[in-house]
Amino acid sequence: MSSYHSCGMRVFRGCRALLASAKSAAADVANAKTTTTTATTRSKPKPKPKPKPRPAKAINQVTGTGLSSPDLKVKAPKRETAGPSGFLKACPISPALQNFLGVPEASRSGAVKQIWSYIKSQNLQNPADKREIFCDQKLKALFSGKDKIGFLEIGKLLSLHFVKTN
Repeated sequence: MSSYHSCGMRVFRGCRALLASAKSAAADVANAKTTTTTATTRSKPKPKPKPKPRPAKAINQVTGTGLSSPDLKVKAPKRETAGPSGFLKACPISPALQNFLGVPEASRSGAVKQIWSYIKSQNLQNPADKREIFCDQKLKALFSGKDKIGFLEIGKLLSLHFVKTN
C-alpha cells in the first residue's frame, strides 16, 4: 500500500476539487482556534432599501375620480388565431378511413385516438405482447390487409389515408 493511506490525507487521488476544499477547511479550523476575538466583533447587517414612492393617481376629467391601473394600460390588439395546424388540423381522408370513422374530414391525432379506442374496445391487442395488434376485417381494410401490426406502424399506415391538399 502507499503511504497516502496511512496518513489519511489523500483518499481520493486526482480529485483536486475535493482536496482543495479539505485543505481550506483544515486551514479555517486552525485559524479559528488561534483567533477568537474576530468571532465576537461582527458587522451590522445592511438596512433594507426604502421602497420608491408611487406616482400620483391620474384623475379622469369626465367623472373627477381616480383612474384604476387597467384604465391606464394600453392594450395591444389581439391577434387572430389561425386555428389548429399540423397533427391537429382536420383534412380530407380516404373513403376507407371515412367508412371507419364516419366523418369526411379528421385530424391525424383524432383518427389515431378513435382507432385506439376501437382496438381496446374490441380487445385486439396481443395479451402476451401489448405492442402487437391483431387486425379484424375493419382494420385490415385500413392497414393494407395485414393480419397483425405493431403499434408504431399505425401512424405510418394511416398517413396513406390522409389526402394531401396544397
